[in-house]
Amino acid sequence: MTYLLEQNQLDYFIENNPSWIIDNKTIKREFKFDNFIDAFGFMTKVALLSEKMDHHPDWQNTYNKVKINLTTHDKGGITANDIKLAESIDKLINT
Repeated sequence: MTYLLEQNQLDYFIENNPSWIIDNKTIKREFKFDNFIDAFGFMTKVALLSEKMDHHPDWQNTYNKVKINLTTHDKGGITANDIKLAESIDKLINT
């Protein structure tokens, strides 16, 4: 069962993943690429990952930037699903 994370769990995530921020019951990160094609390719990888996890981001793309917001809407905040997706997205960048 999915539940909202406690503040200490969120703090731990941010300490270990400082590229992400917490804002209004959402974890957020902005990614910057060399060009639109690289940004779109990244979004394609995230889309496939998200579909596999059945947990989808709110996101925005402007040329070479991708902004990702993660929250679990039906729970009204941040859950382990958001953390797992954020960590999986980070692995896409680091590989």
